[in-house]
Amino acid sequence: MLFINYSLSSQKEFKVIDNNMNKTKFFGCIAAAMMLWTGATAQENKGGIDAEMLQELKESYAPCGTGKALQNIMLANSVKVLAVNQENLNEMDTHFSHSVNSKGITDQKSSGRCWLFTGMNVLRAKMIVNENLGAFEFSQVYNFFFDQLEKSNLFLQGVIDTRKKPYDDRTVEWLFKHPLSDGGTFTGVADLIAKYGVVPKGVMKESYTSDNTGAFSSLLTTKLREFGLELRTAHENGKKEKELLKMKKEQLKVVYKMLAQVYGVPPTEFTWAPKDANGKYREEPQKYTPKSFYEKYLNINLQDDFVMLMNDPTRPYWKCYEIEYDRHLYDGHNWLYINLPLEEIKSMAIASIKDSTMMYFSCDVGKFLDSKRGTLDINNYNYGELFGIEFGMDKRQRVMTFDSGSSHAMTLKAVDLDKEGKPVKWQVENSWGANSGFHGTLIMTDEWFNEYMFRLVVDKKYVPANVLKVLDEKPTMLPAWDPMFTPEE
Repeated sequence: MLFINYSLSSQKEFKVIDNNMNKTKFFGCIAAAMMLWTGATAQENKGGIDAEMLQELKESYAPCGTGKALQNIMLANSVKVLAVNQENLNEMDTHFSHSVNSKGITDQKSSGRCWLFTGMNVLRAKMIVNENLGAFEFSQVYNFFFDQLEKSNLFLQGVIDTRKKPYDDRTVEWLFKHPLSDGGTFTGVADLIAKYGVVPKGVMKESYTSDNTGAFSSLLTTKLREFGLELRTAHENGKKEKELLKMKKEQLKVVYKMLAQVYGVPPTEFTWAPKDANGKYREEPQKYTPKSFYEKYLNINLQDDFVMLMNDPTRPYWKCYEIEYDRHLYDGHNWLYINLPLEEIKSMAIASIKDSTMMYFSCDVGKFLDSKRGTLDINNYNYGELFGIEFGMDKRQRVMTFDSGSSHAMTLKAVDLDKEGKPVKWQVENSWGANSGFHGTLIMTDEWFNEYMFRLVVDKKYVPANVLKVLDEKPTMLPAWDPMFTPEE
């Protein structure tokens, strides 16, 4: 047996005790030991924290007096609480020069369906006005059922389409990492409604699982990955595409069963009549299918009559982009958007609000959010002053480094303009319940809007011709894993 005792002295002495080892093995072991030692030494010398550096770091921080007192306070309290800008806690200005009326605040509860609630809230506002209704909601779980079914099919078909690629291929890897999610975008709303229609909330109500999606979503995700492996294994065993498609159909039967058990079976026909603000029927109840209901009361072409605008400072403006696999239906549309400067987006948002039309809006909602007061303001918290440092990244740099991106969708409903017609603040209707924020809404300063707003969906009638012309260009295809394009939740 070989025992190697080495010290890292200047002489680099090695003491070797070998009773029964030949010279070849001996020198081989010596060489291996040397490689390990030199490798570790090189690694330490090329970027590791050595004792000298650690001592220097320690000496650079020597709090005393007020510095020591601040450390003691920070050890015992939340950083966010300590960073609150007390000067910003005065009574809020809740006046808006232009606002769209709405009735009732929705609540997505413990689910990542903000994109669906926001899309439905845009339509809800139109229907309430058009039909002079009282409080009214569309069933979110109806469309969510089909969203989850379609996303499951999108994943399974994606596995079939990429079956000849290796497991470590970037697209294959992305598919298995993201087989399913609650999140989405307006494009998903448009495609789902075009295919499946809508129903009033009373026709298909929320379930426990639709309000609390986490546990079930995890189970379904696991099952989908299992199905994906089965499809790839079948291909490796010589199964043709036709046979794989048959397998997928049987797998989707299991998915449908699981969805129906926790969300209920979506209705194919129902009876309904509109009620006015006093709760009285305005006409005799009639039978509808989900699609005929949508056609009668809204009949809006969400796929063609609306355009998604983006403010992504990491890419050239006045260009059109498309996101691969960023869709809800395999036979649906990838997310398509026009990248524009902020001022262009603001002008269309203002025009829409002035015409009493709400918009699908998404942003990085967690940044500088005062959830109790319902404000989004870059002056809500003084993190830099608290730590005595500067946080210097701009919007472009935050996106590039994955520090910021769109995370939540809400309904843009109001703007406050100054005497020159410039926006001072904005208001969004949220889907976190009426007791959240400012009576279920959030108020954001224009400065915050500049830094953390990302997406806006606008009716084309508010979009200038020079912007619409960008859609005539062939869009640049971006990969599904691009840092900007996480779904809103």
